[in-house]
Amino acid sequence: MSQQPSTPETTGIPLPHPLVVRTVALEDLAEQRSVSDLLDLLPSTGSPLAWVRRGDGLVAWGETLRVEVSGSDRFAEAERAWHGLLRHAIVRDEVQVPGSGPVAFGSFAFDDDSPAGGVVVVPSVVVGRRGGHTWLTTITTGARLGAAPRLSDVTGPRIAPTDPGDVAYDDADAHDWMDVVARGIAAVRAGDVEKVVLARDVHARTEHPVDVRWALERLVDTYESCWTFSVDGLVGATPELLVRSEKGLVTSRVLAGTIRRTGDDNADLARAAILAHSSKDLEEHEYAVQSVAEALDPFCSSTNVPDVPFVLHLPNVLHLASDVTGVLTSTDATHPSSLALAAALHPTAAVCGTPTVAARELIRSIEGIDRARYAGPVGWFGADGDGEWGIALRSAHIDRDDPRRVRLFAGCGIVAASDPAAELAESEAKLEPMRHALGRDDQPR
Repeated sequence: MSQQPSTPETTGIPLPHPLVVRTVALEDLAEQRSVSDLLDLLPSTGSPLAWVRRGDGLVAWGETLRVEVSGSDRFAEAERAWHGLLRHAIVRDEVQVPGSGPVAFGSFAFDDDSPAGGVVVVPSVVVGRRGGHTWLTTITTGARLGAAPRLSDVTGPRIAPTDPGDVAYDDADAHDWMDVVARGIAAVRAGDVEKVVLARDVHARTEHPVDVRWALERLVDTYESCWTFSVDGLVGATPELLVRSEKGLVTSRVLAGTIRRTGDDNADLARAAILAHSSKDLEEHEYAVQSVAEALDPFCSSTNVPDVPFVLHLPNVLHLASDVTGVLTSTDATHPSSLALAAALHPTAAVCGTPTVAARELIRSIEGIDRARYAGPVGWFGADGDGEWGIALRSAHIDRDDPRRVRLFAGCGIVAASDPAAELAESEAKLEPMRHALGRDDQPR
């Protein structure tokens, strides 16, 4: 492989030396025991990166490179930069599983016009686990490969996460949001859109700077079936997988239609039955599934769209859910990257509405906030383009300059049968994961 450096023309970033990537299996029993919980490896300083679910996934730290993008071309711009960085990279991957070798994490704004734009972070250290495989990747810049890295060389003594102390929430605008919802309902009934998704934000101020690891651990413990993530200050546990691309197969989990749980198992079973037969929620779900299937169709030789959704049980809410799958069309053994698929899918009806263009314009007109990277794609991708991208839901943004300032988000799908008070209650349920993540063990959920 060429050892010439990447150039500013190919990456947008001047590199005196190419990326040097080394992945080794963690086969020593002591090393494997030390990664029994991936989050335990994250250092107490810096901005940790994470994508974990049910004990597997990726955690990373350090920042070898970052690429910041903006505008409607932000996804393609990020992919061009990533390919430019890889073009001359020196890579030795002894594991060869999804998530090993060169890996970058990304987060992108919901709206093309948002100043939040997007970011791709190439970490310095990645630890991954998938099934029976556990590995360590180091990513540096240099002229040649060095010695095989050891976990003890890149991790220090564990420092327990600290809680953020008391949290003050400013949600004085909650009832004003019901007026926004009413305007959305009026637009649907007038025929301007078939469905629109409207979001609200809640600002929080913590007593102490937020330790991202604290929030991540609480999210993982409570929402183990979700994809828990941390990328550039955006932290959350999303139940919605925008797209997973792996060896020519693609999956997208669609959620739309929600009801709050009561805490009583029997009552929640009854609520699940109500949700599964709710014409309002089934209509909302159908729009979301149709938008995903139509977006994937040009990229796939075949797709499978379930006839009816299932009810996904989460600790705070119940969702109507469908897993749309497909086989990617390949040309000369290549296929669209996971980020290209994410760009084609975004924004889905589950976070924007139907028709997409009209719903997006209505959101810009009446919502009254900049969603930033909330409801945008968040996740990771590798050198072959495969990866996983979730929709940044059940999330919050921690201010980089003042980590005691946190902005929480929630959104609801609005159709003709929606009710503003019910949508406000649903948004409160969707804020619960991040309120819990910022809480202390001695505080009630």
